[in-house]
Amino acid sequence: MHANTVEALMSRRNEIMRKAVGLDYTKFEHKGIGFDYEGMMDETGYTLEDITKIQQSSGVGRTPLYELKNITQLARNLAPRGKGARIFLKDEAANPSGSFKARRAAVSVYHAKQLGYEGVIAATSGNYGAAVASQAAIHGLKCIIVQECYDSKGDGQPEIIEKARKCEAYGAEVIQLTVGPELFYTFLLLLEETGYFNASLYTPFSIAGIETLGYEIAQQFKSDYVREPDMVIVTNAGGGNLTGTARGLLKAGAMKPCIVGASVDLKGLHMASDEQFNKKSFTTGHTGFGIPFSTYPDRSDVPRSAARPLRYMDSYVTVSQGEVFYMTEALAVLEGLERGPAGNTSLTAAFYLAQQMDEDKTIVVQETEYTGAGKHVTAQLSFAKDKGINIRIGDPKHQIPGQSIILPSHPNLITAQPIDLMHLKQSYIKRLLADLYNKKLEEQELEFLALETKLSIKQVLRLLEDVLETKK
Repeated sequence: MHANTVEALMSRRNEIMRKAVGLDYTKFEHKGIGFDYEGMMDETGYTLEDITKIQQSSGVGRTPLYELKNITQLARNLAPRGKGARIFLKDEAANPSGSFKARRAAVSVYHAKQLGYEGVIAATSGNYGAAVASQAAIHGLKCIIVQECYDSKGDGQPEIIEKARKCEAYGAEVIQLTVGPELFYTFLLLLEETGYFNASLYTPFSIAGIETLGYEIAQQFKSDYVREPDMVIVTNAGGGNLTGTARGLLKAGAMKPCIVGASVDLKGLHMASDEQFNKKSFTTGHTGFGIPFSTYPDRSDVPRSAARPLRYMDSYVTVSQGEVFYMTEALAVLEGLERGPAGNTSLTAAFYLAQQMDEDKTIVVQETEYTGAGKHVTAQLSFAKDKGINIRIGDPKHQIPGQSIILPSHPNLITAQPIDLMHLKQSYIKRLLADLYNKKLEEQELEFLALETKLSIKQVLRLLEDVLETKK
């Protein structure tokens, strides 16, 4: 019988994870800074062709790619002459559970079945829970979803409640918790007690599952338009969506697309704060996940996260809550597609960025998600109003997260604000070097940092100088 105090359970974390994922993460570690990322990814044992077959056997993938002609025309109406890139949308809501996360769940659940696990567990408040539950039902495995759902008053966001309903509809047991550290404690305890597979968002199996999405985009575009897209915009939270999509594009030989991450700006709200938990109207795709998971990817529920967005991101922008709600409605009214809010974060960024690009350029909005009563704009805004958030129409640039949501009074007020990527890369390196002052890094360590930040070794050395200078 193990002791189940927080300290005792955390001391067993690595062993619990090793048994629950079936990977020995220590074998990939380098001496000093870094680890063998590609070696870890290869450890899945599945080729891209294998993963495609796994997914198609459970109805995942081969989703349609639409050109959003009416939204493109609206962007051109607002843009200078000759500007207004064509906007396309990869409709991942066509997957069995209604989002791209069916791709990552399909591989994880299949692998769990192959290894003889009786069930799977995932800690998530989002679409991934529904995806895991759906795939578990297909493969005849038991499923537990641990969900951070309520504040201390017992109030839950309508979007999270909707996702719990969907998980339960697929036969999963949903364990709902209040916001705080009990989520990871409960998750670890359940993994140890049940012996189930950890269908984490951040394992190599999960990220490899998303690679088919990027691969399909490249193949569909080449087939239909005899070219590569110029830009692919990905809603960024924990980084797995962007990482997997970018890797899939590269495996398809698509070197041209600019990879852009997009997040809802929730600056000033702390994601683990009980008081602020229900002050936000987005449960994913926001800066509360996007920034910390970029600068500290290994904060996840596995020893080494396979989601490493800084390796692949060329640009990073933010949009406001009100702008995303507006574009959610625009997609429905102008294109006849009613989709949930997370994917529309990247659509909002695409609408603005298209106006800066030439008409002959192309942008792919990389995913959509299903919608439902709890995800609907009306439900989100009503809940926000009940929580004291000021809802009004005007200029979104005046919006203050946690205090107001401003729906644009005109589409020409929609913008996408750039994030300083170099600053994020510097923050990442600074975290890795927290305990180092004058230590000279080995060549392997410098090469690792260059890969992690998508920089040259010369650029890494320059950042290192800046980081070390600030410590003096």
